[in-house]
Amino acid sequence: MADESNNPLFFRRILITIDEDDRPSTSRAFRFAMTMARDYQAHLGIASVLESNDISIYESLMPDKLNEKRDQLKAIVKGYADQATAFGVEDVRAIVAEDGDVDDVILQKVIPEFKPDLVVCGADVDFASHGHPGAIGLRLAKKSDVSVIVIR
Repeated sequence: MADESNNPLFFRRILITIDEDDRPSTSRAFRFAMTMARDYQAHLGIASVLESNDISIYESLMPDKLNEKRDQLKAIVKGYADQATAFGVEDVRAIVAEDGDVDDVILQKVIPEFKPDLVVCGADVDFASHGHPGAIGLRLAKKSDVSVIVIR
């Protein structure tokens, strides 16, 4: 086996997870992912999950309300994608997923579909809606088969 210790390490497919409940942490993580993607000409996937705890039982029974929430999230993710494109990232893909816990959906649906070699997420420090600070990033880092960077 060849010694690779002197070879640079580049990530070619970067996935950033967007959490609109924690904008400061998401903003820092997005800036990092966007910069890496532009500088290394990497593919950038921008993913967010429609969280079931953001939808009331009443709203879940009304297709129009559910579609409205889905459309709002798609618009938010598209805004991030447009910003990355304007920043100079050449290959950007907006991804909206649903049907489960955020980390499970990312691990079981988004990662297998997008096939990143790096996942970037915020630290959930400013709005700990996920149980405790850093919860999503920690669970992704523990369970993912690809590298995960958590940005504070």
